[in-house]
Amino acid sequence: MDATSCLKSLLLAINQYKNNKSVSNATQLQRQLDVISGLKSTRLFSSNQVLPSECLSCLIELAGDPNTNTSLTLKIIGLLSHLASEEETREALHTSYSLTSALASVIHCNSSTPSEPVVLQCIQLLQRITYNVRVFHSSANIDELLTFLMYHIQSPDDELTMPCLGLMANLCRHNMSVQAHIKSLNNVKGFYRTLISFLAHNRLTVVVFALSILTSLTINEEVGEKLFHAKNIHQTFQLIFNIIVNGDGTLTRKYAVDLLVDLLKNPKISDYLTRYEHFNLCLSQVLGLLHGKDPDSAAKVLELLISFCSVASLRRLLCQALFAPPSVRAPSSGKNNKTPEPVIALIHCSSLPLEGPENSTLQALELLKEMLEEAIDSPCCSTMHQFVDLLLPVLLDLLQTPGQILDESLAKKKCARTSRAIDILLVLCGDESLKFQVSEKLTARACVSQLEFQFSSSWMDVGFVNPVADSDHGQVGADVVLKTLDLMSKIKQFVPNMETSFYKMLQDQRLITPLSFALTSDLRHRVEAALRIVFEAAPLPDFPAIMLGESIAANNAYRLQEAQYSISRTPAHELHEQPSTLGKGCSSPHYTSNSPQRSNIQNLIEKLQAGVELKEEIKDVRVSELMDVYEQKISALASKEGRLQDLLEAKALALAQADRLIAQYRCQRAQAEAEARKLAALLKDAERNNEELGALLKSQQLESERAKTDIQQLFNHNRKLQAVAEEHESLKGSFTEVVQKLDASEKQLKELQVSHTSLSKQAEALKKHNENVKLQHDKTMAQLTEMEDKRKQLSREIQEKESRISNLQQKIRIQEEKTKQQEKEKDEMEETIEILRKELSKTELARKELSIKVADQNKSCMLRQHKQHMHCGVLSL
Repeated sequence: MDATSCLKSLLLAINQYKNNKSVSNATQLQRQLDVISGLKSTRLFSSNQVLPSECLSCLIELAGDPNTNTSLTLKIIGLLSHLASEEETREALHTSYSLTSALASVIHCNSSTPSEPVVLQCIQLLQRITYNVRVFHSSANIDELLTFLMYHIQSPDDELTMPCLGLMANLCRHNMSVQAHIKSLNNVKGFYRTLISFLAHNRLTVVVFALSILTSLTINEEVGEKLFHAKNIHQTFQLIFNIIVNGDGTLTRKYAVDLLVDLLKNPKISDYLTRYEHFNLCLSQVLGLLHGKDPDSAAKVLELLISFCSVASLRRLLCQALFAPPSVRAPSSGKNNKTPEPVIALIHCSSLPLEGPENSTLQALELLKEMLEEAIDSPCCSTMHQFVDLLLPVLLDLLQTPGQILDESLAKKKCARTSRAIDILLVLCGDESLKFQVSEKLTARACVSQLEFQFSSSWMDVGFVNPVADSDHGQVGADVVLKTLDLMSKIKQFVPNMETSFYKMLQDQRLITPLSFALTSDLRHRVEAALRIVFEAAPLPDFPAIMLGESIAANNAYRLQEAQYSISRTPAHELHEQPSTLGKGCSSPHYTSNSPQRSNIQNLIEKLQAGVELKEEIKDVRVSELMDVYEQKISALASKEGRLQDLLEAKALALAQADRLIAQYRCQRAQAEAEARKLAALLKDAERNNEELGALLKSQQLESERAKTDIQQLFNHNRKLQAVAEEHESLKGSFTEVVQKLDASEKQLKELQVSHTSLSKQAEALKKHNENVKLQHDKTMAQLTEMEDKRKQLSREIQEKESRISNLQQKIRIQEEKTKQQEKEKDEMEETIEILRKELSKTELARKELSIKVADQNKSCMLRQHKQHMHCGVLSL
């Protein structure tokens, strides 16, 4: 039964269950789900086909329905987990089908029964889907999901704690809205305390989850400054490197690498890492992980090493660890002494087959590029020739064109790898000695064949409707063309026939498409590469400059047109919802076509007819406004016609140029035929000599093969003996270390016993002294309360007198208005005021004296409390 028939049966079973949620229909649907789970073609669901998309939408809808049978929900989530193992399907589930909100709804509905298996499966699936993906906080049920996760993280001995921690780490990473929501909650301090307590957990996975959440939430806050203080950061680095090297599995290592990458983005923490004394040892252990068999772990390790390149000092140390001689490198642990060189592992990752994991190969090539850029300007450059000899065959193999037709995904992978390989070759050409080494291996035929392969690819057959910028494969292919030409320009003087091939390719009309794409790009390196090529090609007589200008103008026009219609484009189903808007006097109708680029006169006539039909229904629309709109449409079409006429004239000029090229080609062909006859005679002579030399070569090859087998056998035997000797020496050293540690631990035990007895006696004496201090403290506290009561009474009296003073001042203002009539009363009042002022000064002096006494009492109490704390600290010690 093929996949299409299975999907049709599944869709039929889903519809039957939706119409009648009976046990028999649920059983039938579960059988169909088992059949789909048995299919190996999980990529089918990542495509844009209608049938798989409809099946996924219906399954997610059923999973989010609270009325769906629990066992059926488990089956659906199990199938979705199986599909999420493939990267493209996982991205489609998150972006196109809103699986995150649906699973959050399932968890919210079952929050009262968290022990149900469906809750654990939903959390695990959410953790897989949301890894390295941003979740919008405004999505449905996200707030309830965060509350559920925080509750179960803070619950003791909960089986959901670890998956909840992993999911929370995904949601908080690089998501400011989720972080702000968590910080705004009331119990956020208790949540921080719980996370800090997890840092001492016995499982490394829980530790790295908790540390990742704390980093996302507190890296720029006071809690984060205390957590990542200079005193603690070295322990944190050691913990993270231990998790990366000795983690519980790939999942733990992935989160540990993400955590360290996030910490490196903080300038202060990256500066701390540069001064970390054990960094060289940790780096050698991390490089040893490149030899593992797990491609996911290797990819994460490469991601970490690339992030080290963003810090100048770490980049230098990494370059030394890779390219410096063994005597200069930092000593590594005995465990990694048997592993081959890390650069060999990088070269191996760079040459993985196309069917393998893509991230590892691209990241390995990117790391090699970064390291070679650093090494060229460093003292390690003199020791790189041997490494370049190993690397060049891999790069040239990536530069070779495939012998068979590849499907779209493999072709895209091949193109991306070729682009990275050419980047490395361009970096090597930055050094004169390395450039000469590259020119000895690279041939003009390899570059020309790569260009011909890119020109013959499907991405080159694009026009104004589908430019290169709309295709990821097209962008990478254009980069490959430009970088290949840049490489040919750098080594054209050192490789035979390279200069001729280079200038011939510059006059090829097929170069116009990638050049126009790069010149109109928004990336600086593309524009610079295109300008270098144009600078080389402009003086050539047959360079199609006019066609390049037309292509650039067409790309600019396309972008302008896209910008104009991106806002005005309206879905077709809104066509019949606009009469009410038109009736209010809207100046532009909304019933335009879905694809304005393809509009023509026939479509305009149909719209006019539709407008006439709508006019009978809409009586409020003014005919003049509608006619203005249609006149604007007609003028736009006329301007388009003018542009097309200009393009037609340009094509006619290009056709005339093509005729001239054909005539030149015929003359060159006649000359080439004459030269070919001469070369044929020379070729016959060369073939005779070649046959004689071939016989000698075969005999020498047989002798060399025999010598190689003998050397290889001796080399293998020597390597085995060296391995046995190294093991013997390491065992001797470990035995002596264990004996020394045992003697030292016995001496320390005796000393600790003596110190324990003395400390116990001191502790008893301090307990007695502490009791006496407590009694004195109680007495002083009682005296302090009495003095506080007296101070309160005095403050009350002062307030009463101040109120009297304010009343008297009001009376004085009233009496001042009647000064002319009551001079005698004024004199009496002034006398009374002076008396009151004297009393006020006396009360203020008394208040100051009392405040001084109270301050003295407070200081004495503080000194006594400080002494008591000191005694308590001694007792605790």
